[in-house]
Amino acid sequence: MSDYRGFVEDLDETTYHGHPTSLSVSGAKVMLRAPALYKWQQEHPVHKDVFDVGSAAHRLVLGVGAEIVEVDADSWRTKSAKDAKDAARAEGKIPLLVADHERVKAMADALSSHRLAMRLLSDGRPEVSAFAEDEATGVLRRGRFDWLGESILTDYKTCACSEPLAFVKAAANFGYHMQAAWYTDLAADLGHPAQAFAFIAQEKEPPYLVTVIELPPELVAIGRDRNRRALERFRDCTESDIWPGYVPDDTFAQPPAPKWALYDQEFSA
Repeated sequence: MSDYRGFVEDLDETTYHGHPTSLSVSGAKVMLRAPALYKWQQEHPVHKDVFDVGSAAHRLVLGVGAEIVEVDADSWRTKSAKDAKDAARAEGKIPLLVADHERVKAMADALSSHRLAMRLLSDGRPEVSAFAEDEATGVLRRGRFDWLGESILTDYKTCACSEPLAFVKAAANFGYHMQAAWYTDLAADLGHPAQAFAFIAQEKEPPYLVTVIELPPELVAIGRDRNRRALERFRDCTESDIWPGYVPDDTFAQPPAPKWALYDQEFSA
């Protein structure tokens, strides 16, 4: 495995995701849950079919990524459909049912008429990998920019709802604020003069509404703090080769009571 540093173009996804000594923001999210879970997932990678529509949409919108293979079936229940899916996977391609393929094509068409989104995607380079050492911990961070713009870093997200407030809530739930901080800091450390990080959020149901969203600075600051804790935890676990679960195995877990339970008790007395 090459010791990558800096921006790396044309790095295939398998090599990028399989890099053994670096930490991605997806890995950072898992590290905060439980280091043991992170280590297991690294050693037992599993592909989830639910990601295929998003991956295919990335392919059509960004113009790069794995080839899409349309499987002429209504579902994956039949043996022939399953075999076709497995064959596509074995070749590193994205298998899609006819209905899902039609959906992602309609999503790409809808996005092509969004003026700001297309302006962002007209300036820069797609799917650029990056590697940089975190100065405080010595951990090698990695990231894969959906779109490395000259002044704005852009990430394309398919989602259930692209209404701004709903998306910000989803961002907090799914750790998108960690991603915004991670990629902004990674680019800055590599000397890239990015001024902002924007999400192009697109709904997966008609009319496939698109919204360009910049997360609130205070939320990104929380994400940056979470990233720092994940990097420190990754460093400590790597050095000690001890990967604990949700709490160390010599420690009592003492979680606080759920707020809803306290609320119910207060108003039922």
